[in-house]
Amino acid sequence: MDPELPTIQLPGFLKRALAAGHPWVYRDHVPRGLSLPSGSWVRVRAGNFSGYALWDERSPIALRVLSAERLPDALWTLERVRRAWELRELVRSGDTTALRWLNGEGDGLPGVTVDLYGGFAVVVSYADAVEPLLPWVVDALGQTTKLAGIVRRRKGEKLELLSGRKPPRELIVSEHGLRFAVDLYAGQKTGLFLDHRDNRRTVGQISAGRRVLNLFSYSGGFSVHAAAAGAAAVTSVDSAPAAMADATRNLELNGLDPDSHEPVVSDAFEFLERSVSQARRFDLVVCDPPSFARERSQLDAALKAYTRVNMLGLRVTEPGGLYAAASCTAQVSPQAFREALAESARRAKRRLQIIHEAGQASDHPVMAGHLEGRYLKFIVGRALSIA
Repeated sequence: MDPELPTIQLPGFLKRALAAGHPWVYRDHVPRGLSLPSGSWVRVRAGNFSGYALWDERSPIALRVLSAERLPDALWTLERVRRAWELRELVRSGDTTALRWLNGEGDGLPGVTVDLYGGFAVVVSYADAVEPLLPWVVDALGQTTKLAGIVRRRKGEKLELLSGRKPPRELIVSEHGLRFAVDLYAGQKTGLFLDHRDNRRTVGQISAGRRVLNLFSYSGGFSVHAAAAGAAAVTSVDSAPAAMADATRNLELNGLDPDSHEPVVSDAFEFLERSVSQARRFDLVVCDPPSFARERSQLDAALKAYTRVNMLGLRVTEPGGLYAAASCTAQVSPQAFREALAESARRAKRRLQIIHEAGQASDHPVMAGHLEGRYLKFIVGRALSIA
């Protein structure tokens, strides 16, 4: 231990979670009145557990614990970055050029993610407290593999060049052999929703010959996979005109028939209500809404929103058809999501027979001691009529 570091004594009951690798300590578990500059290294103790953490002056997460062994430094960071790179070997060696290299807590670097698009790495941090890590992370990325450029995305700010050169405005990447145009400057997330990569492939595998509806479609990831797999028709619905333009562009990149794709600029709830009133139905519906809750206090409202949107989605699913539902709301557990879908099915006068369940792709690992990291839920079911 480093005697010059401030030491924070935590409640003894936290020792089991911290020893199991849970990296977060909430503000109500630290001594009252404690104030340090964000990004300060501290020692933490809870019972017989001791470790090193970064202090956050503003976030509800007051401490992010990084190591129980030694004070992190550049070499420690390099080891974590290289270990993460080795884990992604199977993804990198296939026909995919867009992946998550560092998944924050899941790779032992809480609050920091790095996404790789071709030769460009995109760094994102989620707390001021982790700023001391970033120079070490950037150096480690360049030491691990040759990169064309390293950039940083920050909400409300321009893309920041950290190393090498900036990416082109439109960068073409591959996902399971399909091509997608990404905008690293202004696209949602860092350009693509990489966590759904394998789920998009799953949708493709069940799309042949079906009329597919993709709700909250963004740049058409599920739509492209469905169309490429031989869907009879694909309807994409998103409230953003730019997203519809991106979806059309991605279909063109893959040489897919634009006449088989119906882009609809609309609020998804309103589209579903219209479709119900028109008795319009689909053979496969994909419902992947944005997060409905940012805080635990919003959980009840989020569950109500999931129940309503999936009830409407099931009502436009042909009896015997397939229904794919997703939730990226971390506050909604897998069990709570299943229960919401069961209630949706009851209200839609359907029975939902679950045939597949998954989470985020393998390049979004989760520590066993930090189950909050498993935020993505993806369920495919068959929508049966009431027996």
